[in-house]
Amino acid sequence: MNILFLSSGDRVPSARFRILPYLRHFRSDGHRAVVAHSFPQKYDYFPWMGFRPSQLLKRSVRWWHWLGTKLQRFDAVFIDREIFDNTSLHMEQRFKETCQRLVIDLDDAVFLRYPEKFVRLMKLADMVVCGNKSLVEKVRPLNSTICHVPTCVDLEDYIARNYEPVRQLPPKNSVRPVVGWMGTAGNLKYLAVAAEALRRHAQETPFELRIIVPEISALSEIDLSGVNVIHESWQPEREVEQLRQFDVGLMPLFPNQEWDIYKCGLKLIQYLAVGVPGIAAPVGVNAEILDNNQNGMAAETTEEWLTALRLVTAHPEIRQQMGLRGRKTVEQKYSIQANYPVLRDALLGILQ
Repeated sequence: MNILFLSSGDRVPSARFRILPYLRHFRSDGHRAVVAHSFPQKYDYFPWMGFRPSQLLKRSVRWWHWLGTKLQRFDAVFIDREIFDNTSLHMEQRFKETCQRLVIDLDDAVFLRYPEKFVRLMKLADMVVCGNKSLVEKVRPLNSTICHVPTCVDLEDYIARNYEPVRQLPPKNSVRPVVGWMGTAGNLKYLAVAAEALRRHAQETPFELRIIVPEISALSEIDLSGVNVIHESWQPEREVEQLRQFDVGLMPLFPNQEWDIYKCGLKLIQYLAVGVPGIAAPVGVNAEILDNNQNGMAAETTEEWLTALRLVTAHPEIRQQMGLRGRKTVEQKYSIQANYPVLRDALLGILQ
């Protein structure tokens, strides 16, 4: 196969986890996999250049990528969500004309932003790759050629943390568990869901709330008074190492927002991949990943968040059991190694 992957950008999570880790597997199988990144990143612009000139540059770069497809032969173009974050569809149509087949990868509710474009794009695609079952059901009335591939991590990069045998509970207050959250600055708002539980728990038990994020100013809008908050800047080259320092990871979501229902649970999967249990809102795919609280704990109300925090911070042996089970779940269901053959065979299927 000769496949062109159009990525939202090498720092955008959808590309980092749903395109880039697969490239070496395609290439090692003898397929030609070419990646072309959005520049600037799809959802960014260069402040020194200004918004409009940055958008013009972004469009110009994609036109250059398209001209390249007229000089090279590709069997398919694999597009990360959509080419531009707007209502336009002309570039998707042009790439399909020159690359013969169009594959759209979905890992979020992009249809909430541009519903008319979404309908047309789904009908234009030769196949749609969906990150969870909710997205599959959304796409099915528009396109029957669907491949379900969850958002995954590469186990060669995600090394599980080391657990020492737990023989007895440590003396009270001798260890401060690290309760962690990793994400983008735009998603810090979700911590408001668990904020009251974190404040109440801080009055009972010493713990560290470690937040790994590039920029933390948005946290000032959330009341975490009394909580020992430690900010550590997110560093892509140290991401896994930073995750392995957690004792438990948080993934709060808003229960009644449609956007959250279609999320692919990446944050929770990352925690479990390094053997760290999660406390997560059972919204969308999260409930499936938690597997009846085998890999962590589901929490919706403040009382449920508080109960979960009390349990996992007080009992290292429970954290260890959940973390080890979570790692096994990722190996079986949410790893590149488990899902690459599914994606490869689906692409081969539409080429035939």
